[in-house]
Amino acid sequence: MQLAKPTVFLNNMSMHKRLLGGTIVAIIGCVLWASVAYAVDPKSSNYQFNESSIGTGGLYGATSTSYQATSSTTDIAVGTTSSGNYKVVAGTQTPHDPSLSFSVNSTVAPFGQFAPSTTQTATTTFSVSNYTTYGYAVQVYGPTPTMGSHSLTNMSVTGLSQKGVEQFGINLVANTLPVSFGTNPDNGQFGFGSVAANYNTPNNYRYVSGETVAQASKDSGITNYTISYIVNVTALTAGGTYTANQTIVVTGTY
Repeated sequence: MQLAKPTVFLNNMSMHKRLLGGTIVAIIGCVLWASVAYAVDPKSSNYQFNESSIGTGGLYGATSTSYQATSSTTDIAVGTTSSGNYKVVAGTQTPHDPSLSFSVNSTVAPFGQFAPSTTQTATTTFSVSNYTTYGYAVQVYGPTPTMGSHSLTNMSVTGLSQKGVEQFGINLVANTLPVSFGTNPDNGQFGFGSVAANYNTPNNYRYVSGETVAQASKDSGITNYTISYIVNVTALTAGGTYTANQTIVVTGTY
């Protein structure tokens, strides 16, 4: 097993607030920290398979001085099946090197005008692509937005949005309250990503720095996630510009 060097992306979030009529803008970034385990090809002292395959035909790594090719024919199924002792990927031949990658798809979350009588919402999105690396965990680190000595109150206990109560919270699912916004993870055809227990209940929000917000227990293809934010303020919440740094960390698990 080798530990990959962290890849650092944009990692700041700024929030601007003016009491009874301001704008909050969130810019989310990430740090990718991936532990990489390399697959072992079947081999003995007499043979080695560079890429195992079971099927009606195919050719891996055919080369000469003029060309190189990988081909397969008449695939009858695609997908992944596994147990505690094995995993089989059916379909066209693919490289056996593991891969774990991450991208932020939307980084700006405009909250617009807000007041103690309203709840402001916003969303950002990110994607995790995982191939032959078993699983991963996604964590979010950072303080709540702060101005001077005052930080917006984080929702340390999962709960409902409450107007007139200072709150900063998130979840990663589709919601209908305080309005319809957000969406459930999109796993496409082969994904296995899911939202962590504290952040997977519609209309309930929470934010605790460093907690796991999403994960996959096995090789999971591509999963697209949406982070849903809420902000509530009180009549006594100080006006001004609030800023914070938040970091998303994706770690491979084996």
